[in-house]
Amino acid sequence: MDIMALVNALPGAAAQGLIWAIMAIGVYITYRVLDIADLTVDGTLCTGGAVCVVCMMNGCNVWVAILAATCAGLLAGLVTGIFHTFMGIQAILAGILTQLALWSVNLKIMGKANQAINVDKYDLIVSLRYIKGVPLYQNTIFVVAVIIAVLIAVLYWFFGTELGCGIRATGCNAAMARAQGINTNRNKVLGLMISNGLVALSGALLAQYQGFADINMGRGSIVIGLAAVIIGEALLSRIFRNFALKLVSVAVGSIVYYLVYQVVIWCKVDTDLLKAFSAVVVAIFLAVPYWKAKYFTRVDVRKGGSGRA
Repeated sequence: MDIMALVNALPGAAAQGLIWAIMAIGVYITYRVLDIADLTVDGTLCTGGAVCVVCMMNGCNVWVAILAATCAGLLAGLVTGIFHTFMGIQAILAGILTQLALWSVNLKIMGKANQAINVDKYDLIVSLRYIKGVPLYQNTIFVVAVIIAVLIAVLYWFFGTELGCGIRATGCNAAMARAQGINTNRNKVLGLMISNGLVALSGALLAQYQGFADINMGRGSIVIGLAAVIIGEALLSRIFRNFALKLVSVAVGSIVYYLVYQVVIWCKVDTDLLKAFSAVVVAIFLAVPYWKAKYFTRVDVRKGGSGRA
């Protein structure tokens, strides 16, 4: 196996990991902050990519197209939030219903199953071609890293405000939050909107990076998002305790995931098994806290310790 082929592929894997990190941060907001398993993201990622590509093909500036994609994600999160709060549907089912509806919406937006966009014809912010041999300000890794830094700064500020703290309180203990006069339904809707807006933003950048939007581009994205969250927490949870640093750890987890993914491809593992690989990685990292609490705590107790893992 050619080691140079792997080395040459790593920058692209890092760039892709950074783009998916934005989606993973959105997943973190619902999964960790709101304590909701939101499956809308599998549809919202494609929605962001589809809206961005179609807007640019119709003459919109790239930044306007990205903004439109993000707004489309906000609307998708709003729909899921209404299903969950106003109609009383369980969060996971609400996400599935919205995701199902988005399949048809995405087809209507693109007019077909996929829509290509050429870097030679359109002024893209990120692209697979912008990894090597371009100025720093145009390099995809640098551009996406700056976008992530800005997003983390804004989210850190927002979740420190009264409204943001209310969303965090809703996720920690909804009953206690209601007892304190917090509108938990509004906070759930707002949290779902922010999450899916970030996912759609990631989809817009991903579509530019790979040069097309495809109806299947969001399939399994929730697994990648969870993998990034869990890997980041497993690697950096003891070091990164601040909320902003936790978001950074999610981004790091996404990069690590795609670097490992690239190594697996380099090892010539059957590509048909890559989805199974993703599922196994997430399952193992999700099981680690349970194993740690169940087995290591028991060992500590037998040794006469405090019983803490």
